[in-house]
Amino acid sequence: MNADLCFVPATELAERIRTGDISPVELARAVLERIERLDGRVNAFAHLTADLALDMAKAAEDAVIRGDELGPLHGVPVTIKDLHQLAGHPLGLGSLTQAGLVADADAPVTARLKAAGAVILGKTNTPEFGWTGISRSPLTGVTHNPWQHGLNAGGSSTGAAAGAAAGFGPLHQGSDGAGSIRMPSHFCGVFGLKPTWGTIPHVPVRNNDNVSHIGPIARTVADAALFLNATAGAHPFDHTSLTGPRTDFLAGLDADIHDLRIAFSPDLGHARVDPEVADPVRSAASDFESFGCHVEEVVPEWGPEGPEIGRFFWAVHEAPLAPLLDEWEDRMDAGLVACIRHGMGHSADAYIAMRARKLAYVERMHRFMAEWDLLLTPAVSVAAFPPDRIEPAHWPEHPWDWIRWAEFSYPFNMSGLPAASVPCGFTPDGLPVGLQIVGRRGADAEVLRAAATFERARPWAHRWPPL
Repeated sequence: MNADLCFVPATELAERIRTGDISPVELARAVLERIERLDGRVNAFAHLTADLALDMAKAAEDAVIRGDELGPLHGVPVTIKDLHQLAGHPLGLGSLTQAGLVADADAPVTARLKAAGAVILGKTNTPEFGWTGISRSPLTGVTHNPWQHGLNAGGSSTGAAAGAAAGFGPLHQGSDGAGSIRMPSHFCGVFGLKPTWGTIPHVPVRNNDNVSHIGPIARTVADAALFLNATAGAHPFDHTSLTGPRTDFLAGLDADIHDLRIAFSPDLGHARVDPEVADPVRSAASDFESFGCHVEEVVPEWGPEGPEIGRFFWAVHEAPLAPLLDEWEDRMDAGLVACIRHGMGHSADAYIAMRARKLAYVERMHRFMAEWDLLLTPAVSVAAFPPDRIEPAHWPEHPWDWIRWAEFSYPFNMSGLPAASVPCGFTPDGLPVGLQIVGRRGADAEVLRAAATFERARPWAHRWPPL
């Protein structure tokens, strides 16, 4: 088995395993060998489950030989983000405060991946408690961008995106509370989708006002759709998970998207964007006209209110970690500590008042999207920079506010709208850039179709980082 097999899409792997053309055991060995050889340079994994993966791959191979009914991900390698449970294995959350914690049950997304036949490679790295878009944690250190060692791979689905780019398996589970799927996908040059709120169940339901979404990171749009097919659907322990008919997210990816009304906002009316990012994003947005879409540049009236609301809730929702500070402050991420302290001390009245503003802001977003089929923006304002910083050197310093270069992410967590980061080019220094595609509530299939159309016009999965 060679490195090329490690970059074969999950859709193709699943079919070739089904027909006996690829052995799940040999596939797992090939991917594990690549991880063993290269992850010392990337540091995508918090915990590699090589023995489990080989056992699962052997069981998958035996099922093929017996002629058993096979799931949609039968024998396909996947990873689990280390904010989510894999029964019997560490749940580190990127924090020394949690070192030694072992999950006693699978998260629903993990259980559904197993039920679909997937082979679990391990747990991928995340910043401490998933708090930031910077690829480092006190527990596991720095995760490096596969495109350039020593640069940020993004967060909080840090290892998921780095692993996808590095060829450490085709499918990676991520989660996104303020851009944590889309930001690392942008930095690492892969595809990431934050689905509509409630598409994939999240247990336990997070106490952060319905912003934490679970979704896929992959190298192709079809692979992300395959992941959704295996994991979407209501769950009895997540009262916010969506009920209703199941969607086949793979169906219609080849459909024409002509006549779609598409809004393009290069800055949401307020955001700073570096030219090396703005230029490829604008070029990508213009391509949608060649697909037969009507594209219009807009300034959303709701945009400028986002920063104050976003920062308030981000800090306040980190404040419940304050009891850890007495014992652990000097061993925690300094930026997280600053963010916790900023969020402490707000009254219930202030929280309720800001939540009223947030709900009005979200309603204006949905009213805006009623006028458009899709919204295009940059995924992130900057290209990868060293992860020992909160922001690039040419941006103003702040003790915790990484959100300033992620102004395009959190609005669509608060609104629950589906949003994807699509690789759309590179900076002059060869660093990836992502285009964000946002859809109406429940229009995940339309976001995927638009992304797939762009992928056919400007394919990216054949470009591998120089590891």
